[in-house]
Amino acid sequence: MATLRCEFSDRAAEQAFLRHHLATTQAQLRVTFVFCSLFYLSFAVTDVIWLGYSLHTAVLASARLLVAASALGSLVLLRRRPVSIPVTRMVASVVELAGAAGFLLIAALRPTEFSLHAISMSIVVIVIYIYIPNRLLYAAAIAAPATAGFLLLADRLGHLRSVELATMGALLALTNLFGYVAARRYQLLLRNEYSAQTVLKNLSVRDPLTGCYNRRHLHEQLLETEISRAQRYRLSLTVIMSDLDHFKAVNDNYGHNGGDAVLQRFAALLQSMTRDSVDSVVRYGGEEFLLILPETDLAGGALLAERLRHALAATPVEHEGQQIAVTASFGVASVDFASSTHAAHINMIASADDLLYAAKNSGRNRVCTQQLV
Repeated sequence: MATLRCEFSDRAAEQAFLRHHLATTQAQLRVTFVFCSLFYLSFAVTDVIWLGYSLHTAVLASARLLVAASALGSLVLLRRRPVSIPVTRMVASVVELAGAAGFLLIAALRPTEFSLHAISMSIVVIVIYIYIPNRLLYAAAIAAPATAGFLLLADRLGHLRSVELATMGALLALTNLFGYVAARRYQLLLRNEYSAQTVLKNLSVRDPLTGCYNRRHLHEQLLETEISRAQRYRLSLTVIMSDLDHFKAVNDNYGHNGGDAVLQRFAALLQSMTRDSVDSVVRYGGEEFLLILPETDLAGGALLAERLRHALAATPVEHEGQQIAVTASFGVASVDFASSTHAAHINMIASADDLLYAAKNSGRNRVCTQQLV
């Protein structure tokens, strides 16, 4: 976690966190924008009370309308771009800037009320830090200069005694500090909660020994998702069922620790030779692993299986000073959803499993393939 930014140091993790909370963030923005619009418009009554019907009153009314328009326009933009993280951050910053600028204009045109304005300025600072979801650094970059600008106006236009100005400055500095600390704690809390949820989710869908997806996740979500996607876009989908040859002999000769080392090595090989965030590796059984290969035809699946077979056979697994030579057999089944029948995919895994056992029955350490139609 980056200490000052209160964000994940890893950019991918931060983007995943923001996507996870995007709907909630936008809902909070909508509520806050509506509230801010009503706040700015309703307090136009005080302009009339303090200034009467004058040019300054008209200027402030226009400024209040602009702040409300920026907030309501941001609501429209959020509705049109509901999945955009940059747009969400942009509208948050724009409304914060508009609100701060509008308030400074109010203070400048109503200079006899700076003691009251200081209370409102504190509210503006708290809203910027806490009630408008934004990057902490962006919030600080808007709230701190706005506070400095307010104090400068108070010094130039407020006719305050030095002790009054110093007290006002100290209180507003404390408000900024409190707002920053509160926002920082909130940001850290959200990210720590997300990290815990991610860990728990990984534990529920992954095999603890190999780090591959488990069979439960395959049947509850993974396979159905990939088949639906392939059907929708009329793509090829290939599955590879693989099984370590004579694995019982490995456990008998090298113990279960040696067997675990072989499983981990094989899983690492499968994961390293498949496409990250595209292909999926599933520990299907004890020493069986299933590969789900989206947008891959039979020839591509067969080529990958051969590469995996050669790589495993050529590299013995090191364990406690011993070299454990292992091989694997592979069954490759593929469906082209651009031309296949509607039911061709139903028995994909069973077909790959049958092909795997055909490879074992024909001598092991080989690949058997089939195009399903």
